[in-house]
Amino acid sequence: MKHLLKLLDLSAEEITEILNLADQLKYEQKHGIEHHHLKGKTLGMIFAKASTRTRVSFETGMYQLGGYPMYLSANDMQIGRGEPIQDTARVLSRYLDGIMIRTFEQKQVEDLAEYGSIPIINALTDFAHPCQVLADLMTIRERKGSLEGLQVCYIGDGNNMANSIIVGCLKMGMHVAVACPDNYRPHEDVLEFAKAYPGFKLTNSPKEAAKGADVIFTDVWASMGQEGEAEERKKAFAGYQVNQELLALAKPDAMVQHCLPAHRGEEITAEVFEGHADEIFEEAENRLHAQKAVLVTLMKNK
Repeated sequence: MKHLLKLLDLSAEEITEILNLADQLKYEQKHGIEHHHLKGKTLGMIFAKASTRTRVSFETGMYQLGGYPMYLSANDMQIGRGEPIQDTARVLSRYLDGIMIRTFEQKQVEDLAEYGSIPIINALTDFAHPCQVLADLMTIRERKGSLEGLQVCYIGDGNNMANSIIVGCLKMGMHVAVACPDNYRPHEDVLEFAKAYPGFKLTNSPKEAAKGADVIFTDVWASMGQEGEAEERKKAFAGYQVNQELLALAKPDAMVQHCLPAHRGEEITAEVFEGHADEIFEEAENRLHAQKAVLVTLMKNK
């Protein structure tokens, strides 16, 4: 494993190794055991999109690992003035030990990996959100004991979260049902991947997807860069809300997961959100631990 560009690139064994290391690092942190695996290493963090959890968790994670996190706003870099990504990759590779990027186009992440010579971590693109789903898998495994055979459903927009949930969960032996409107389906590459898994279902019916679920995922209806479509999307996603009626179709001990930020009253009701807040904020915390595991895996011996 040289990079984390998308979960499509990882094997189930590689995902499991990351989750196991994340569990270990979380245990050590909770018990005050230092783990300075990246002492003297520097992570460049390129942000073209706003961030709360991603920036704070990566900065804190690098500090806890003994390294140095360097915030790089795309607007303040030459890349924001038209410098080719391949030039940026080759320059930064001579200064840094790794790059984390949160941006719009998946191609930017892939180009950084192609032209650079250091590990690249996708901290979110419009296509994929692998760091979040690693944290989700970690949270589900903590709560349920194992992942194999669990029934997962995703309700809402077929966006980067849907893409990564489908790939990550199917690779880990879970069954996945996705409910979304026809015009908001997951990416064609992801649906092509999912064809090989009989445990995958794509439907227009949230009730069908939620039936018997162990875990219910949702996300905002309008992601960053789609604010102009907000009203149109509210109409398209009417009926795709995670509420008590929908939750009643899942298993009695079903988890609810949300990558945050949440728009209460839209994709999820306040009642359901607060009823599952412990799970949701444990999921948010696990971004820190899962990402530390990714950082150690990619950067420790580089």
